[in-house]
Amino acid sequence: MTDAEGAVTYYNKACISFAGRRPMLRQDNWCVTWRLYTEEGEYLPHDQCPMAVAIREKRAIRGVQAVAERPDGSYVSFRPFPTPLLDEEGRLRGAINLLFDLSGPEQARGLRARAEKCRRFVNLMPGQQDALLSMAADYEERAGRIERRN
Repeated sequence: MTDAEGAVTYYNKACISFAGRRPMLRQDNWCVTWRLYTEEGEYLPHDQCPMAVAIREKRAIRGVQAVAERPDGSYVSFRPFPTPLLDEEGRLRGAINLLFDLSGPEQARGLRARAEKCRRFVNLMPGQQDALLSMAADYEERAGRIERRN
């Protein structure tokens, strides 16, 4: 949650593991991630992130996806749902954001796509069928584990 200026005022435990850091109340603005990128991998300054836009334009932002970089260098894809909080007179009081972690489902889809490529190559690469089918099975198994975990 943020105040009307975008300063972070509250976060939950899930936020810490998602961001890979403990947010600094009233010091972090709009976003708790260390660095932020667009879906295409372009750097996204915090003052242009979906939460900042939601606060600036006083409207909920939907249908976007981003990638957060954690201080340890790992990345997590997510879908944000920033929503302004308005009082009875329509004045902005703050905003709340729900972040939906997409890393599990995306990772599983990627593994399944790799498995399918291995299966397609089986007929094109004589003598490599066993290795390719083994790789495909491994990718499928890993994708299944990720889906069960999520």
